[in-house]
Amino acid sequence: MLKSLVTLTAVCALAATAPLALAEPGDDPAPVQPVADAPPPPPVDNGAVASAEPGTLQTPDGWILAVAAKDESQLPVAPLTTALSSREYLVGGTFIGAVKGSGKTKLAGGTLESGYQIGCGITGGPVELMGGVGVTPQISPTGIPSIGGSITGQIKVGLKPGTVTIVPVNKKAFEGTTTRTTITGFRIKIDGCVGQSFIRSYATFTSSTDNTDDVVTYMGVTKAV
Repeated sequence: MLKSLVTLTAVCALAATAPLALAEPGDDPAPVQPVADAPPPPPVDNGAVASAEPGTLQTPDGWILAVAAKDESQLPVAPLTTALSSREYLVGGTFIGAVKGSGKTKLAGGTLESGYQIGCGITGGPVELMGGVGVTPQISPTGIPSIGGSITGQIKVGLKPGTVTIVPVNKKAFEGTTTRTTITGFRIKIDGCVGQSFIRSYATFTSSTDNTDDVVTYMGVTKAV
């Protein structure tokens, strides 16, 4: 009976202390480090370029001519030929010509030509392949004659000063006092360019009367590629 009482007392003591042991707090968990926000992806290059100041002209007859551009883009793209000496661009823009004022002659319309100028710093000339063969007789220390030879080769590329290529895209005849040309996704290229290239837009606006022509030109901002 005494043994049973002692055993029961020990079991009760363990049961009373077990919840206390479970309730004791352990080590504090490591604080969660905040995750830094990922940087935004770089903007996609759409080739957008700023437009230059409009070209203006006041004619001797009292008219004011203006030609301007907006929403221009010039995006370098891989050439379809995959040649290292080719340069290719995807271009676009809106070109506007207008006649204002109160001239003393009667207007008879005119034209608006728009396009691009591409400059190449160095152009590649003809390629020449040059080679040579040499034969040298030899005698070994033992007196046995022999013949040695060598073959050499060179590639010569002729370089020439850079050139400017003018690429007209559109020429619009109009009547009245205003005209507009919009170019979208037009692909232009030059070949044989082994140096740095430059591109800019242009628009030539012509206003006509019965016996006169007045011409003013817009030149876009030059972009180096």
